[in-house]
Amino acid sequence: MKLGTPLTATALKVMLLGSGELGKEVIIALQRLGVEVIAVDRYPNAPGHQVAHRFHVIDMTNPHALHALVVLEKPDIIVPEIEAIATDMLLEIEQAGLAQVVPTARAAQITMNRERIRSLAADVLKIPTSRYAYANSEAELRSHIETIGFPCFVKPVMSSSGKGQSMLHNAEDIHSAWQHAMSAGRVSGGTVIVEEFIDFDFEITLLTVRALNSKGEIETYFCEPIGHIQKQGDYVESWQPQAMTPTALKIAQEMARKVTDNLGGRGIFGVELFVKGDQVWFSEVSPRPHDTGMVTMVTQMQNEFELHARALLGLPVSTALRNEGASAVIYGGYDSENGLIYEGIDEALQIPQTDLRLFGKPEAFIKRRMGVALAMGKTVEEAREHAKLAASKVRTVKP
Repeated sequence: MKLGTPLTATALKVMLLGSGELGKEVIIALQRLGVEVIAVDRYPNAPGHQVAHRFHVIDMTNPHALHALVVLEKPDIIVPEIEAIATDMLLEIEQAGLAQVVPTARAAQITMNRERIRSLAADVLKIPTSRYAYANSEAELRSHIETIGFPCFVKPVMSSSGKGQSMLHNAEDIHSAWQHAMSAGRVSGGTVIVEEFIDFDFEITLLTVRALNSKGEIETYFCEPIGHIQKQGDYVESWQPQAMTPTALKIAQEMARKVTDNLGGRGIFGVELFVKGDQVWFSEVSPRPHDTGMVTMVTQMQNEFELHARALLGLPVSTALRNEGASAVIYGGYDSENGLIYEGIDEALQIPQTDLRLFGKPEAFIKRRMGVALAMGKTVEEAREHAKLAASKVRTVKP
């Protein structure tokens, strides 16, 4: 593998579609390897824009705008970092040979739509999932819930980061859940999926890496499982490793391998699974670094962003665990169009073996993720305690 020099004719150019906090870390990892990076997002001064060689602001769901930008920049590799992208155009770009899409355009197409990925897992690959059904109207949703029962989850088939998701406990919740899904999905008036509630012990993200081995062949590597807590479908805390039985871990790895082998390509996949004893159910998969995987910045020799960068470049990877650790989210606390002022940073960093990442998002919301606290520990429990404490010390103030 040969790499050139950024901003010269020899440069290897990578374009990120989506430049939030996860994209920002991928950009940094790529730049450390001498890659020229173009960051794209829907709003100016996104976190990744602040560290890339160049950036653009476009509506990535607009196929014509996306195609025009690819023709302008002529990237060697395109890395989708969010779901809200015109994936049909990505496929056209890939087929026309304008750029390589990592992991593949097909993977982006399938995983951005819950209907497609659930059908692939349950119907094609025969992997255990919760019972589910699709609804195109509130009446149809009510009918399906009569079969699936309460509690259950309702989600738009096209959304991201838990947007539009509701947990329903009784029939009185159905109307508000339908309205919430319709307002938060990426497609107005779209389809929703209703899923059976699984009485699991815990849920994990199994970061799965498809990368070239010493023989130049694609091999699958697994990080240690990451445990996490979600609220309204968005992660608030994660830790690594999550203890689980050898049987459950083997089953989880087999499921992740089946799904990622089918999606193909190179790169990291965040495979979400439910676990109860030795039983494992597939939930979702993202063909990119996962938000719960930010904990790897403090736990692994190569974090998830470095693994993604190395894998897409065809370089060797290592998923070795360095130590136990945890992450905890720092929220905006306010709605502010002019960013925030962060206080208590010194207090947070006085907690032993902690670190912070403040993302630099230009606009804040009360429940927008604006940063994350990271902590190492002698045990996962100690790391979780320190991460949550550090996050609580960071106070936000409107300018």
